[in-house]
Amino acid sequence: MPISPKRLGGTCVNVGCVPKKVMWNTAVHAEFVHDHADYGFETAGVKFNWRTIKEKRDAYVRRLNDIYENNVKKARIDIIRGYGKFTADPEPTIEVNGKKYTAPHILIATGGRPAVPSDSEIPGASLGMTSDGFFDLKELPRRSVVVGAGYIAVEMVGILSTLGSKSSLLIRHDKVLRTFDSLISTNCTQELENAGVDVWKHTQVKRVTKSPCGLLDVTVASVAPGHKPTEAVIRDVDCLLWAVGREPSSDGLGLERVGVRVDPKGHVVVDEYQNTTRRGIYAVGDVCGRALLTPVAIAAGRKLAHRLFEGKQDSRLDYENIPTVVFSHPPIGTVGLTEEEAVAIHGKDKVKIYNTSFTPLYHAVTQRKVKCVMKLVCAGKEEKVVGLHMQGLGCDEMLQGFAVAIKMGATKADLDNTVAIHPTSAEELVTLR
Repeated sequence: MPISPKRLGGTCVNVGCVPKKVMWNTAVHAEFVHDHADYGFETAGVKFNWRTIKEKRDAYVRRLNDIYENNVKKARIDIIRGYGKFTADPEPTIEVNGKKYTAPHILIATGGRPAVPSDSEIPGASLGMTSDGFFDLKELPRRSVVVGAGYIAVEMVGILSTLGSKSSLLIRHDKVLRTFDSLISTNCTQELENAGVDVWKHTQVKRVTKSPCGLLDVTVASVAPGHKPTEAVIRDVDCLLWAVGREPSSDGLGLERVGVRVDPKGHVVVDEYQNTTRRGIYAVGDVCGRALLTPVAIAAGRKLAHRLFEGKQDSRLDYENIPTVVFSHPPIGTVGLTEEEAVAIHGKDKVKIYNTSFTPLYHAVTQRKVKCVMKLVCAGKEEKVVGLHMQGLGCDEMLQGFAVAIKMGATKADLDNTVAIHPTSAEELVTLR
């Protein structure tokens, strides 16, 4: 019995993965336009219309909403629209719109939402938007400022900049994606700068004000190590986007009434089987705060269903070696341990790293050059592949197959014994020396 006042599909379908990927595809077209002349195509007069892709994107999302709703109805599941919260009844009970519902099994899958600084923290912060608001934009912003260093910030600023918005990215440290492998963090930061994004390092927003013409002035403070703090103003901003993290949608659920424990950040605490601290209540997805990815929530929910309704008592999701793609420009693919994590677990003398950096064949005839970087992290005498990290053209699609191999315990020798497909970028992963 899904309980939500919003369109079906959650963050991913409505304001996340799906519309984001449509906009990333749009930005890729803009990149290819730059290369058309090098491939012999005349492209004079090419124009981009934001409204066209917005209308098509939104229509596609609405079709997905309808498909989800029809599938739910076909499965004879009732849809109750409203905000549900637990009551203080003896048995776990949820109240929605003044009516109470109970069941032997109750699943919390309320997801998360973008975190936004308050006006008390940063004066004028509410004048900005989040990634949710990005999908409401009716026109391409002329001047954009994105605040954050995580994958959402990287993806949003990449789309905006590539489509022609003059864009700045404000980060607190010197690199983006600092929880990723150092190769990815360093290379992605460099690629953003190469693509024309103005990356403000060691920078934080101090205040935001609206100018008489209705645009925003963003005052920032930069504190580079070994230097005195400096302030600057980024003027005439028509898109200030906060991408400073996400928080769980667990407040207001009344979890304290039923003894469901949350951590200091509000994430619902679960064990390896998705059990909360109250019998008969479970949680999956972003509200749990681990591996915030749609396929993870789906997989965890499926494993839970097998356990509860098919008697598969050991059914649980293995959270190791989950592949992840960042739709940056170019895209990033990563799975397994970073080099730093592998060294911490196995010891430096038992970890071997294989690296490569090259220009894909696609760019052999183009003036625009974007390199591809790859790293294999291997551990132990048998050189088991415990991590794969790459950024470059096609890395998003090539990751899935290699993720299967790594999940199965592939070694460096297994990759070496695989015949390369030439000419591709993927062949580099089976020819590393």
